Amino acid sequence: MNTKYLPGILAMATVVVASNILVQFLFGNWLTWGAFTYPLAFLVTDVMNRVYGVQAARRVVFIGFLVGIGCSLVGTQIMGEFGPLVTLRIAVGSGVAFLTAQLLDVAIFDRLRGGTWWQAPVFSSIIGSSVDTALFFSIAFSGTLTWLEPGNDVSWAGEMLPMLGLGPVVPLWVSLAVADWGVKLAIALAALIPFRVITRKLTAQVA
Repeated sequence: MNTKYLPGILAMATVVVASNILVQFLFGNWLTWGAFTYPLAFLVTDVMNRVYGVQAARRVVFIGFLVGIGCSLVGTQIMGEFGPLVTLRIAVGSGVAFLTAQLLDVAIFDRLRGGTWWQAPVFSSIIGSSVDTALFFSIAFSGTLTWLEPGNDVSWAGEMLPMLGLGPVVPLWVSLAVADWGVKLAIALAALIPFRVITRKLTAQVA
């Protein structure tokens, strides 16, 4: 493995593991702390894609996925105050959502790489984030999938409340997903600044 990919792999694994833990803790009424860390995975993927190409980006995604899932499964065996540090449903949901969304991000970025510099990271991150949010929250918290981990009580996520406190009555996890999606979109736009700075610096080093 080319050692120049190592920073991207380590960054990806760190983001996944941290987010799997932080998603279990609420920030206010509608967000989890994981909402602020997980979108950075798209920044890592897009930087690798721009600087080293689509194959390098896929390699970072796959290796980051394996390392992240391995650490998450270890987390399922570590007991915290309220149970396992990482529940099995969260590990499965994170893995499925991560791999699907990241590979989609890579493919869309590659298709748009010839356009204006901001188009590829914006559109790939927005679409990837949308798919990621839908898959993760459905798998991790939906009451219809309790068979994935019968011993994990996620009834709190199924409490029926107005969406974001204002809209139609939906399960709490739906409001969490909508709020999470909004944060991901905001971070996707904010990440354009570090994306531009990092890719310019790395491109100059590669050249």
